[in-house]
Amino acid sequence: MKYTIGEKKNGQVAVKFTLDAKEWEAEVEKAYQKHKGEYKKEGFRQGHVPRKVLEQTYGEFMFFEDAFNDSFPEYYTKMLKKEKELFPVDYPAISLDKMDKDGVEFTATVTLLPEVTLGEYTGIEVKVAKATATDAEVNAELDKLKEKQVKFVDVTDRAAKLGDLTNIDFAGFVDGKQFDGGTAKDFELELGSHQFIDGFEDQVAGMKIGEEKDVNVTFPEHYQSKDLEGKPAVFKVKLLEIREKVYPELNDEFASSVSEFETLADLKKDLKHHIEEHKQEHVLQDAENELVAKIVKNAKVDVPAAMVQSQIDRELDDMAHQIAGYGLKLENYLQMMGTTVEQFRKSREQKAEESVKTSLVMEEIIKKEGIKVTDKDVKAKLELIAEHTKRNVTDLEREMVEGQEQMLKNTILSEKVINRLKELNNIK
Repeated sequence: MKYTIGEKKNGQVAVKFTLDAKEWEAEVEKAYQKHKGEYKKEGFRQGHVPRKVLEQTYGEFMFFEDAFNDSFPEYYTKMLKKEKELFPVDYPAISLDKMDKDGVEFTATVTLLPEVTLGEYTGIEVKVAKATATDAEVNAELDKLKEKQVKFVDVTDRAAKLGDLTNIDFAGFVDGKQFDGGTAKDFELELGSHQFIDGFEDQVAGMKIGEEKDVNVTFPEHYQSKDLEGKPAVFKVKLLEIREKVYPELNDEFASSVSEFETLADLKKDLKHHIEEHKQEHVLQDAENELVAKIVKNAKVDVPAAMVQSQIDRELDDMAHQIAGYGLKLENYLQMMGTTVEQFRKSREQKAEESVKTSLVMEEIIKKEGIKVTDKDVKAKLELIAEHTKRNVTDLEREMVEGQEQMLKNTILSEKVINRLKELNNIK
């Protein structure tokens, strides 16, 4: 095999391959040996028809396509192993220039990893606002603590209202027939929790203990059961029990019962401190993202369309994997969202290009700054994980499946490059 590499142009390079008659004949014979079992002819056992007989019957070029398809990956891989400066980002486009008994000539147009020209990536200033917690945010955290201390008191002297915990019997009917999964006895339902179809809980509100009522609702257009989609239904409901939520009073006694603080004022102060810490983490994260965005904007790189489409492919694969756990197919899920795969791909092109460009720029900075992940870094990360999960480092190492170690190294590398950029720039 011979090949010649053309001039790099617009992020691509054309590699012309030539196989002489002897090399090509060897590939055609391999294709015959591999595929001869697919043919049979009268007078011969299947898989034992001579090549000449098959070529006389089906044409002398019958194994050419198989020979090319089988051999190309091998020749292409050999070339890449030798030409280490070529970094393809997609499968090459193939054009066949010649194919006959005298040999084969074809051209593989390779899309290359683009060159990155870094702009200014040091001395950049990013300002960070100081995070503060509002009274409303502190009160929201207090409400969560109150919810954990809530008590339920039986109610017998009034009708049910939103917020009450009720027990009901119900049976659902569509077109006058009871449907599977629509019946239950002594079912606990918090009114206003939106656990049931829209309108159901609002109609139960107002009922009294022992009362029976027909609750009329309509199933959503995109419901989990195809048989019920968009259909009106009647639920025959009987209210058995009402319990009211009673919350504790916000005072020093409450504070000491839910925390290590003796006074409500100290508890509020601590909640405010933790809220501000949490918000500050997000503010700093936004500042880091802003810094990276400025560095990427300063860099020059032509992102190949193939890399953009590959990024979108990964997003779609991740989405398909996630929704598969809910028993949904990607196409059906996107239809529910009012879009198609093609429309989704189009809508994601700009973000995908930005994501690819960011990755390329960060990789260039990693090379320029000589940032590497050592075994010591991995060990330290595992120790941190073990501390947070109350596990043993040795167990974590032993339980790592294929690919997890590389994912861990990628995470460490991302953290190290961000930390380096924070050292080289000014976040204040």
